[in-house]
Amino acid sequence: MEENLYAACRYRGEKVFREEDGHDLKDLEEIVAILRTHCPWDREQNLESLKKTLSDETEEVMEAIDGDDADNLCEELGDLLFQIVFMARLAEEKGLFTLDDVISGICSKMIRRHPHVFGDQEVKSREEIRALWGKVKAAEKEKKAGRARRSLKGEEQGTDPGKCPS
Repeated sequence: MEENLYAACRYRGEKVFREEDGHDLKDLEEIVAILRTHCPWDREQNLESLKKTLSDETEEVMEAIDGDDADNLCEELGDLLFQIVFMARLAEEKGLFTLDDVISGICSKMIRRHPHVFGDQEVKSREEIRALWGKVKAAEKEKKAGRARRSLKGEEQGTDPGKCPS
């Protein structure tokens, strides 16, 4: 029985993925979706089971930086990005949020936290930048304090499903 399970794993979709081709973020999203459908190991994963891998990949990024190894850093950042895309896919499957929500949220956050770059705030020193950053973060924290949280299990707890708060 298990032999048949693994024999049915091969992806035979319209798009052909080859290792030697150049790839982009959309390819990675498609590859993750295919893995979730066709690979028994990837189908079994959940956010909890991926925590250790996420931690390990983060550690390997730091080791590449400490080792002053650009090629290894590139590879390890790819491994870390894979974990992020994979976890976002798991969340999307539960109807929690999408990778686009994650990207939109971080873009909004960086724009909000840099009003001296994207807005009309003026700063004259690093200290003023830090103070401005602290002020924005404090406002974010206050806003979060009044917000009900959503469970990763997909249970509603008072916020808009399908949005990843920034």
